[in-house]
Amino acid sequence: MLAGAPYDAGCPELVALRKRAQGLMRDYNQTILGDPQRAELMQALLGTWNEAVIRAPFHVDYGMNIHFEPGCFANFNCVILDVAEVRIGARTQIGPNVQILTADHPRDADTRATGAEWGRPITIGADVWIGGGAIILPGVTVGDGAIIAAGAVVTRDVAADATVMGNPARQQIRKES
Repeated sequence: MLAGAPYDAGCPELVALRKRAQGLMRDYNQTILGDPQRAELMQALLGTWNEAVIRAPFHVDYGMNIHFEPGCFANFNCVILDVAEVRIGARTQIGPNVQILTADHPRDADTRATGAEWGRPITIGADVWIGGGAIILPGVTVGDGAIIAAGAVVTRDVAADATVMGNPARQQIRKES
């Protein structure tokens, strides 16, 4: 799965790992700011937590494939489908209702009906700002200092310091005055 090869999400080992993550998310999502168990739950759930500020509710597939660098913030209702690695750079800010989706499926209906799926990793650089409701699709790399506008659907890599918006997201060209 982590290597990007097709896998069966119904395999007992993966089901057990998702159930573990669901229990940790349930417990985390029942806490409020200042609850001492929050840190313990995030350390157990995530591959690398680094004291990221994550507002509940927070949703993942496995959690263990998500790696936050120091100083990150994720607002309410962040969804990260981590069937492949997700790396989030230092000081990155994630708005509410953002979806970071490594999971992918066959485009052909007959193949899709077999249940096969796969994932492609997502890497988000340092000092990135991701606006509310943005969606980042499998395999995308976002460069340091980039801005993803609210509601953008990011289907391809984003250069460092670029601003992208729209569906599909496209770079905004700044006019010189």
